Amino acid sequence: MGWLVVFFTCSCLGLGRGQEHLILRLLRIMRCLCIQPLGWMGVSEKGYCAIITAFQGRVDSTCGKSGARMAGSSVVTLYRLLAHSMPTATDFKPGQIIFTMMMQSKVNVVRYERIDESSAGQRIDNYFFRLAKGVPKSHIYRILRDGEVRVNGRRVSQLYRLSVGDEIRIPPLRLAKSFVSAFVPTGNPLPVVFEDEFFIVVNKPAGHAVHGGSGISFGVIEQLRAQRPELKMLELVHRLDRETSGLLIVAKKRSVLTELQDMMRKRGMEKRYCALVAGRWPNQLQHVRAPLLKYLTETGERRVRVSEVGKPAHSIVRPLKRWQQFSLLDVELKTGRTHQIRVHLSHLGFPIVGDDKYGNFALNRMLVNDGLRRMFLHAAKLVFPHPIKGNQLVFEAPLPAELQSFVARLDE
Repeated sequence: MGWLVVFFTCSCLGLGRGQEHLILRLLRIMRCLCIQPLGWMGVSEKGYCAIITAFQGRVDSTCGKSGARMAGSSVVTLYRLLAHSMPTATDFKPGQIIFTMMMQSKVNVVRYERIDESSAGQRIDNYFFRLAKGVPKSHIYRILRDGEVRVNGRRVSQLYRLSVGDEIRIPPLRLAKSFVSAFVPTGNPLPVVFEDEFFIVVNKPAGHAVHGGSGISFGVIEQLRAQRPELKMLELVHRLDRETSGLLIVAKKRSVLTELQDMMRKRGMEKRYCALVAGRWPNQLQHVRAPLLKYLTETGERRVRVSEVGKPAHSIVRPLKRWQQFSLLDVELKTGRTHQIRVHLSHLGFPIVGDDKYGNFALNRMLVNDGLRRMFLHAAKLVFPHPIKGNQLVFEAPLPAELQSFVARLDE
């Protein structure tokens, strides 16, 4: 089953509410078997309406479109909307806008934006990368060099950092060609450990990517933005691997994002993880200092290995509990390299159980039968001063139920 979005203009009312039979007729012409219309949606001020419908039939690898003219109606355009996680009928409500349409006008329009706290402190080139997704970076740098972008009426360099109240002149930009943005289902609310007006700490479930990309249409940050449309800014402060569960910080203000990331770089934030490894860990306290280097496999997958030419990486390992064949470890990160804990422990001969990149693959297959179907790595604790108020904050997330159950089986 796929999803079909049907757009039509309102300039001719030959196709409107109560005319679903015309849509069904058109779908039959296109050899799609309609399953269920899910409701009508208005689409902003552009004078377009749409319905979304479930259909059975071929879904191409890219969004496609086709048009047909029907008696008494304007041109109807159909777009196949691709989604990795198919929504259900309950995800849609009549009148709900689940995406926006971006029309490319032939008229050159200059507009002005006033900078608020959500963008203050950001470099102006990064501001435009976010504002005009789909526009080549070379074009952004060109309009900055040529002075087409002005801040408070003056030319600025690409290194200029925005301040609250700045007025930005935005020249005409040719935006992305796609009319339909990727569908992001709101899903269930993410577990929130802490929230104030500056940032949110969520308890990320395993199996959820923190952001879209590399074949993933959406992640935690896109889902959180869909759930909190009233918030002007939500940005990841740091990342967790897709199969890692636990504490994740999301900033609500640009200044807070910068402050927290600086805190991490200067090692002012304590980050602790729980990991179950194969083997009996020998030491009560061990500092692991092994530089890490990113590389690509022959199939183009990203990997990390210990290498003398890599970037410095430092982990501190303490055992929490030991069995004959396994050890539960507390790992404190002093640096935050990609896959740092996974590679450090595997390099020492103690791979994390369930790790599908650096683990013991034969052991992983055996443990699936014992109920462990994910990597045993959990971001358990964060300690840092509040970026604005300065008071010390401590956040903890207990092991998820499936990991607790596996530890309980080891105790039996």
